[in-house]
Amino acid sequence: MIRIVLVWALILLGTLCLTASRTAAEEQGGAGLRAAAQNPVGAMYSLPFKFTFDNGASNGAAGFLNIQPVIPVTVGGWNIINRAIIPIISAPGGIGGLPDIPGTSAAGDRKTGLGDINYSPYLSPARPGRFIWGVGPSLSLPTATSLQLGSGKWSAGPTGVLLMQPKPWTIGILARQLWSFAGQSNRASVSQFLLEPFVNYNLSDGWYLLTDMVVTANWHESSGEVWTLPVGGGAGKLFQLGGQAINARVESYYNAVRPSSGPEWNIGFTIQFLFPR
Repeated sequence: MIRIVLVWALILLGTLCLTASRTAAEEQGGAGLRAAAQNPVGAMYSLPFKFTFDNGASNGAAGFLNIQPVIPVTVGGWNIINRAIIPIISAPGGIGGLPDIPGTSAAGDRKTGLGDINYSPYLSPARPGRFIWGVGPSLSLPTATSLQLGSGKWSAGPTGVLLMQPKPWTIGILARQLWSFAGQSNRASVSQFLLEPFVNYNLSDGWYLLTDMVVTANWHESSGEVWTLPVGGGAGKLFQLGGQAINARVESYYNAVRPSSGPEWNIGFTIQFLFPR
């Protein structure tokens, strides 16, 4: 796992270094493109690939590749921002935050495959004011290819995002609550909360600093096991490669509060392909 982390770190850092002196993206409206890339309800097609590596859990390390396509649709004065999260997971035993699964707690019981897909369409004004917002439903589908990679439940609930972008900042918060309503009767019910405060500070030549802390709560857990609270941040850069606009970022977080079986820390790398309309 550490070797995989180092390889991806070298690839991403090498890409950023090769593009450090290139300012084409900034010269061709890159500042606006960067602002759109940092806006969860920005009306821009994009295809992010986010690699995350969890470490320090009692049952071993886990790796995640989240493919997160964004497809905006404009209807009159409104945008519908369709966002999906398609997770590819490699994990030992169970995954922190999911309901307990009998017979899958052994550290050597590693599974790799598709996790539960999440889909969220956000309704957002096409011409927002100072505050940018979006609200909508969120649906989690039981698409996991292995018991320990998903909840086995259909889950749904509300989601919303609120942000503002006073130069050179992007400051916002995203929230989501999911409850299970159908699925495998022998699996535990789902009641999960997600709160994601995010801050970006934009620098010159497409660079920026960020923190994007995904706080989660599993309401069915016992006291002391409910919350996961990460602390950390990272850096990113917007650049063009062969005419293709790309947003790349690297970040790391320490879980200051976590369940007893949860990971201590994680490191993540994101490559996001941008397609302005």
